[in-house]
Amino acid sequence: MKGISKKIRFVPRQTSLQTKVVLMFLILLLFVVCCFLAYVNWQVIRPLKENNENEKQLTAAKISGQLDQYIKNQNQLSQRVLSNEQVTAALSGGYHSADSAEGLTQSRTLKRMMFEAIGPSVDIRDMIIYDLEGRALSSYIGYPTNPVKIEPKLKTEMDNNDYILYQQSNGITAFDRAIINQNGQIFGYLSIQLDQSELQLPTEDVAVGDVYIIDQEHQFIARSQNANEPSKLELLSADSVTSGMYLDDSSNYVAYNQSASTGWTTYVVTPKHAVLGPVNSVQYLSITFISILMLFSFVYIYFSTRNLLLPIRKLRGQISRINYSNLDVKVDNRSHNNELMALSDSFQELLGRLQQSIENEKLALHEEMKARNSALQSQIAPHFIHNVLYLISIAAQEGKNKAVSDMCKHLSDSLRYIVTSPYQHVSLAEELEHIRNYLSLVQHNYENDLEWEIIADDAAANLIQLPRLVIQPFVENCIEHAFTNTDPPWRIKILVKLYNGIWAIEISDNGEGIEAGKINEIMNNISNSEAREHELHMPSSFGNMGIVNTVNRLKLMYKNRLFFNLYNNAGEEKGSTVQIIASLTKDFY
Repeated sequence: MKGISKKIRFVPRQTSLQTKVVLMFLILLLFVVCCFLAYVNWQVIRPLKENNENEKQLTAAKISGQLDQYIKNQNQLSQRVLSNEQVTAALSGGYHSADSAEGLTQSRTLKRMMFEAIGPSVDIRDMIIYDLEGRALSSYIGYPTNPVKIEPKLKTEMDNNDYILYQQSNGITAFDRAIINQNGQIFGYLSIQLDQSELQLPTEDVAVGDVYIIDQEHQFIARSQNANEPSKLELLSADSVTSGMYLDDSSNYVAYNQSASTGWTTYVVTPKHAVLGPVNSVQYLSITFISILMLFSFVYIYFSTRNLLLPIRKLRGQISRINYSNLDVKVDNRSHNNELMALSDSFQELLGRLQQSIENEKLALHEEMKARNSALQSQIAPHFIHNVLYLISIAAQEGKNKAVSDMCKHLSDSLRYIVTSPYQHVSLAEELEHIRNYLSLVQHNYENDLEWEIIADDAAANLIQLPRLVIQPFVENCIEHAFTNTDPPWRIKILVKLYNGIWAIEISDNGEGIEAGKINEIMNNISNSEAREHELHMPSSFGNMGIVNTVNRLKLMYKNRLFFNLYNNAGEEKGSTVQIIASLTKDFY
């Protein structure tokens, strides 16, 4: 027996197309990102951030120190004034009116002592001495010095401390302290009004950015020239860190320093673009480097994936030829890639299932629309028949045999119109003929009090397609509601227009019109009913069967490509008008 030799062939496992592309892009992307992050982080961001933070904090500390020195000078000035024993002697005599000789002498004495203490160089706005009641005794510069009411809180602080700094109601920053002799007796108060230009001077040393100085009450003491109101500053509390830096909501660098002696906080706000200005050149270099690297990467990937992605391009070209009406497309599955072969088979299977699903969906949707339209129409027909039979019964009771005969004929024509193919739409000409029968029926009841007119071109009316019984509810509403408080004759006019592929129907009356609130309610009910399907069968509060039912039937047929409006007539013409506008189309449901 001959042995049968078998040659076993091992087929290497192929890497999927997705894996190859993802791996190549991932490796390249990781390389580019790592190079960029390492370069920018180590060469630019870290050292620049540290240098700028230190520089801005030093600037804030420098400005704060200059303000401290200015306040220290005012403290020395106040001590020179208070060390003069003649001050307490002048104040011991009490308050004297400025018009009296004693008051003039007292004021000159105090002003002379202030001049001796201040000297020729004046760096303050003014210096004022008050008595214990807050009445100004003397002013160095001579600004108006009205009596001030010293708040108990400030008085307590001045009596127990060397000096206080606060902002007066007029916006002037004041340096105040009590005038006390060696025995601790208080004779009055010394107030030094600080010069705003001196307070603002340190803020002008910053070339780029804005400087803000805020006191402990969170009021602005000074700010740099042209500085706007800051969007947000993190105000420091008593136990906060006295110096540091943070980024605000606009990514501005904010360095702050709180003075231990004055309690004032200096903020230096520098825009981000100014802080990172020196890095622009490095950024340009980085962008150039990355652009070259990315260009090289794109060229590499293009040539590497050209052959790899060729079958996918073929598949994409054939898929692009598929449309809604042509799903039977044969796909070229000649490929050595197992992923593409599986994809091709799955795609063919998907096309078959998709075609079947579309056909089933179209059939189900069409049947659903017909059912919904029939349900809505079924609400109107019994209502119409009930009204007509009621009119016939009245005419019969009154012995109007001729009218009863005519009304029965019109009713017969209307019933034939309703029951003949009730689920199919009709032309506007047929609908108008039904309305003529209906109005003829109604006129037997109202006789000469009711006048009606239908203006429509026969050719145009035959082109327009509508669901059955869509005009009748609007005419019923006119008869039953519009003429309640209106003297006859009552007029109903139906006008049909056709132009540029658009048709319009207007149903108007000369009744009392509709309240604006009621119109809004009707329009809202129509809008809300589109989102709530169960309300399609609920009548509106306006009229018997309402407008919602009829409008929704029209929108069902025209796929919402329809405009409905209800408004009161303008000018001397009274009444209201219903307007329906849509385009000529045969693509219904």
